[in-house]
Amino acid sequence: MAEFKIVINDTKTGKSYQREAKDNLADFFMGKKVGEKVSGEKLELTGYEFEITGGSDKCGFPMRKDIKGATRAKILAVSGVGIKKTRAGMRKRKTVCGDTVDANIVQINMKAIKYGKAKLGGEEEPTEETKAEAKEEAKPKEEAKPKEEAKPKEEAK
Repeated sequence: MAEFKIVINDTKTGKSYQREAKDNLADFFMGKKVGEKVSGEKLELTGYEFEITGGSDKCGFPMRKDIKGATRAKILAVSGVGIKKTRAGMRKRKTVCGDTVDANIVQINMKAIKYGKAKLGGEEEPTEETKAEAKEEAKPKEEAKPKEEAKPKEEAK
């Protein structure tokens, strides 16, 4: 059985959240391609919609959208996923994975397109009581009273 780590990027806050995909959920992702849209109901996130943006295989090679299938390929790349340019006009031979999720893929990266009511991180929405408690904690504590200033000595005449 395949297992995946699913990394979900929240485009509103810039935070990422990680989930595990095992058994039936992992079977659901088999055969999906980079760029496909996935319903959030499979991940128990009602109302959400995600887009697969990439991933990596068991050896750490990144998935690229322009390589078709579930294979690895050595490409001569100018830019894109897996390439860091150090000078102008540089091309580099790199090993990358194809755009299809298969049993060799370990991590799947996704971004949120549509948002639901539940939060991605699993935190619940704050209630009135928790809001009041947070305000009380945020209030500054009473400061110590300032010491009385020393009176200037009277000048002797």
